[in-house]
Amino acid sequence: MFHRVVLVTLLVVATVAPAPIATATDHPDARITAALPNPTTPDDRGEFVVVDAPKGANLSLDDGEQRVSLVAPGGPVAVASDPNAAAALTDHPIVSPGLELANGGEAITLRVDGRVADRLVYDRSEEGAVLTRRDGEWSWWPRALSREPVTTHHEANATLFVLPDSPAVPIETLRSAERRLLLAGYVVSSSRVADELVAAHERGVRVEVLVDDAPVGGFPKQSARVLDRLVAAGVTVRVVGDPHSFHHAKYAVVDDRALVTTENWKPAGTGGAKSRGWGVVVDSPSIASDLSNTFRDDASLPATRLWETFRVGRQFVVTDVSNGTYQTRVAPETVRADRISVLRAPDNAEGAVIDRLDDATDRIDVIQPTVEADGPFVRALKRAAARGVRVRLLLGSAWYVEEENRALATRLNDWADRTESPLAVRIARPAGRYGAVHAKGVVADDTAIVGSMNWNRHSARENREVALAIDDPAAADYYRRVFAADWRASERGPPMSLLAGVGLAALVGLLALRRVEFAD
Repeated sequence: MFHRVVLVTLLVVATVAPAPIATATDHPDARITAALPNPTTPDDRGEFVVVDAPKGANLSLDDGEQRVSLVAPGGPVAVASDPNAAAALTDHPIVSPGLELANGGEAITLRVDGRVADRLVYDRSEEGAVLTRRDGEWSWWPRALSREPVTTHHEANATLFVLPDSPAVPIETLRSAERRLLLAGYVVSSSRVADELVAAHERGVRVEVLVDDAPVGGFPKQSARVLDRLVAAGVTVRVVGDPHSFHHAKYAVVDDRALVTTENWKPAGTGGAKSRGWGVVVDSPSIASDLSNTFRDDASLPATRLWETFRVGRQFVVTDVSNGTYQTRVAPETVRADRISVLRAPDNAEGAVIDRLDDATDRIDVIQPTVEADGPFVRALKRAAARGVRVRLLLGSAWYVEEENRALATRLNDWADRTESPLAVRIARPAGRYGAVHAKGVVADDTAIVGSMNWNRHSARENREVALAIDDPAAADYYRRVFAADWRASERGPPMSLLAGVGLAALVGLLALRRVEFAD
């Protein structure tokens, strides 16, 4: 089954199957590229291993108990014992016979002319998931999901905005709907958003909502009230479960426009009551169609359920309510963007973001609540700095990530000093301009990336995330100015810890009220 994130005291820990191990040796042109050990068919019929080797190569596959031999036809082929069953599970040409793969773990060796060329070891399988090599690393890919490529669209008007400065932009965008309003989120708990959805439905707009089925810390009671109200008014609300670990995307399709943001549909997020967030509204029928297809795919997943069915017998939790007020320091701006790409996780967002980091030649600015210390994104930042790109990384200062972020900042800044690389990391200080960093934003040269993906492998490989990469100097300049202001504010010294002077009883209260914020 697909595993979910669980919260233990102050930490969110991703529980995933141990990473498979692949080792290539002396034949770089022959390798194992995928395996399906547990297709959830009777007796696992159709299981296969995909190998890619030059035409005419003499190959063998073995797991220590069985061995099969074949002459490579050239290109990737699925090696399977039941070719008829495998044909329904893969588009690759099929070669038979194959190995019987163990669900509980296997070590598969590929040889060319008797010499080891590649080896795959997995500790346990995931039901119905294909084990694939992605960007040089192995991960499980749910067969229920199609894997979409990055899609690129040309010339569109894009309204750029940030939060908490411009909470009117999301509301006004929803209010403008005339034909369709598809709203996707992690949680939806804003009564103002609900007002617009109900009003749109009452004027004849097709309104549908997708939310996650198991937010960290429990399903919020306020969100349940909002969804009950929507369903009672006639709005279709669905709850997304497997195969996504979390339905974490935050976007809306409004007629022929698309709104993509880093923020949740709740007062602290799109309501402007707390979070530093980035957002964009794009006037593009093709992008709107693109995201409506993603919405349709997630709405039709086997584990997606109607809210009125899902909520029966459920317990809901009380979460904190944010009610801060902040000045509008950065107004929205509309630009004519040259090129906009739609990035999705787990499909392609990780590779697409890293490609843009690896292509940068001048400067990279990143704002994230926190990042995976040794993950692929941080490694890409270090590669960029090592080749002379100026890199700045701004991390959140919320109490539940402050210690971790400070340790990482120290570690990366020390690395930059040792290697004389132009990389700097700071801890954000809101300074009355916002409540906490929640944005997941990147500006790499003339490209700005705005979306929901956190910089860790779990978010990139197991969640549904959506982002837009806006390739346009004016858009990059807008977000870079916002970033620069937040970066300058961080110079004023370390943030005041929310735990300073807090007694044990008060700390317990804080934990009870604020423990669910980290995964938003």
